[in-house]
Amino acid sequence: MFEDSLMESGGKLKTKSRYWMLATAAFNLSIVAVLILIPLLYPEALPKTAMTALLTAPPPPPPPPPPPPPAAVVKAVKVVSEMDSGLHAPTKIPKDIKMVKDEPAPPSQAAGVVGMAGGMAGGQAGGVMGGIFTGGTTAVPVVPRPVVAKPTGPVHLSSGVVAGMKISTPDPIYPPIAKAAHLQGAVILHAVISKQGTIEHLEVVAGPQMLTKAAMDAVSRWRYKPYLLNGEPTEVETSITVNFVIGGG
Repeated sequence: MFEDSLMESGGKLKTKSRYWMLATAAFNLSIVAVLILIPLLYPEALPKTAMTALLTAPPPPPPPPPPPPPAAVVKAVKVVSEMDSGLHAPTKIPKDIKMVKDEPAPPSQAAGVVGMAGGMAGGQAGGVMGGIFTGGTTAVPVVPRPVVAKPTGPVHLSSGVVAGMKISTPDPIYPPIAKAAHLQGAVILHAVISKQGTIEHLEVVAGPQMLTKAAMDAVSRWRYKPYLLNGEPTEVETSITVNFVIGGG
């Protein structure tokens, strides 16, 4: 027994591997034959995409491109200049040369301008321009200046314009109570300047109460140049601002 399993038995051991191999090959061939025959006998079993890929005809080739259009024929046009039509060098020297005489210009007639001051109807001599050419003297009428009505009350001017009319502006005296309280600010006054340049009327518009009296006392002593309207002195109303700053006077 041990000898038969380790060494060649010399044909003593018999196996059935040959029959199994033949049976396996026959079984595999039958499976392949079934797989081949099913699509032939039942074509609807195949996927639709595969059927359409097999039965759809390839698309036709694209048509050839159209032929290129014929090239446009460019016709050369000869341009004749107007200057060249009458100015050509003579091919032969002429025997007789005619002299061309220029006719004198007609004499100019001096005439006035229609519609201007001093001119006559039809543009005859005697107008302003006609008097210049003929040497005559004509009187030019003087246009009267328009009369401007005098204002009934004082003329309102801005503070900037009034500031340029200052003659004497003494500084206000800082109140000791306001300085001790470190109170600073601006006092705005409404003033009426007379024809002589003095302050006639003062009113407080805005500002700290401790500083208003000092501002009014100082502005009441200010003097201005008289404001001239049409050459005559006129009363003026404006606003005046007085600034109080500690250390600035």
